[in-house]
Amino acid sequence: MRIVDLIEKKRDGKELTKEEISFIIKGYTNGDIPDYQMSALTMAIFFKGMTKEERANLTMEMVHSGDTIDLSKIEGIKVDKHSTGGVGDTTTLVLGPLVAAVGVPVAKMSGRGLGHTGGTIDKLEAVPGFHVEIENEEFIKLVNQNKIAVIGQSGNLTPADKKLYALRDVTATVDSIPLIASSIMSKKIAAGADAIVLDVKTGAGAFMKDLDDARELAQAMVEIGNAVGRKTMAVISDMSQPLGYAIGNALEIKEAIDTLKGEGPEDLHELCLTLGSYMVFLAEKASSLEEARSMLEEVIQNGKALETLKVFLEAQGGDGSVVDDPSKMPQAKYKVELPAKEDGYVSEIVADSVGVAAMWLGAGRATKESEIDLAVGLMLNKKIGEAVKKGDSLVTIYSNQEDVEQVKAKLYESIKVSQQAVEAPPLVHDTVKE
Repeated sequence: MRIVDLIEKKRDGKELTKEEISFIIKGYTNGDIPDYQMSALTMAIFFKGMTKEERANLTMEMVHSGDTIDLSKIEGIKVDKHSTGGVGDTTTLVLGPLVAAVGVPVAKMSGRGLGHTGGTIDKLEAVPGFHVEIENEEFIKLVNQNKIAVIGQSGNLTPADKKLYALRDVTATVDSIPLIASSIMSKKIAAGADAIVLDVKTGAGAFMKDLDDARELAQAMVEIGNAVGRKTMAVISDMSQPLGYAIGNALEIKEAIDTLKGEGPEDLHELCLTLGSYMVFLAEKASSLEEARSMLEEVIQNGKALETLKVFLEAQGGDGSVVDDPSKMPQAKYKVELPAKEDGYVSEIVADSVGVAAMWLGAGRATKESEIDLAVGLMLNKKIGEAVKKGDSLVTIYSNQEDVEQVKAKLYESIKVSQQAVEAPPLVHDTVKE
């Protein structure tokens, strides 16, 4: 078998066999296939696409290129949730304790963030003492005991994907549905989940800005998951404006606490109930999505979801009293309001641009080496569709630097006010179940 023949085959739009895909991934991972030939192949895939079978085979070859996590000692069906990213996306912080409170095991492997704010681990480290450096045995014990634990990502999970993604990043082949779908699904499958719920974002703050592209990606990932024996469902949710109000690490933990109390932003609350219902249903803890939703609503109302958060934080060294007193988390020195310049209605909040403003404050990493300031960030006071008077605060800026003029200018650029009333965008655009 020669790689040049396989490049030609894909260039001509033909289907690669399981054996050929295995040859390609093994050869590229161990260095037998050079970058220039793999670049040619990824460009051929970019233009010619892949069949369902090719996508499933590519995903599983990437899974088997490195370590896989064995969660078989954890009781019950393990359901993972993956979001394709966004601004103010606090869903994991809410969903983990929420679904654990109804008995669904949440064995979460999370990473650190590069971009607008930290990743799930960075956010959790805003809780004094919390850590994810735990041995696998301890991780499994905690999930069996408390139904939830979070661990850092393994160094050798899907090395083929890491190598391939770095190549795609510099060869203009990132935006390929088969390659995106297999990249995401390989990591989820290698992490040991039995079932997967996908939150595919669309809009200005999302990777997939166009709804049709988001739908195509969701469909591709659901097909891969189901083809390789993982029950998979997807929700396509809106990211044309940030989710919830908080953008920043300690601020998002506080918002998660509020949401678990039933006092959080309406959009975050609703999306967590939607995604959580799928997780509970796939874990076979409920016979319908409606039953799953009412179970989740009950643990919010009776305080069990909040108690589960506290137990989870304390089990991993965190100060659980932050649940009752969030001021124990890092606090910013300065609070600056961004006043509206005119009366009207908020017509646009460009999510990714607002995220950049939060990153400038230090809430996220511009490079891998950047240090995150866990205290800083933004709190939106108005969302799309809401009326605003001149002088009303659009955003509260939490900063540890006195001069925030550049951040204010970026926010004014990102938030538009119109004279005509505007409808808020729909939160959930579509669902994909098979």
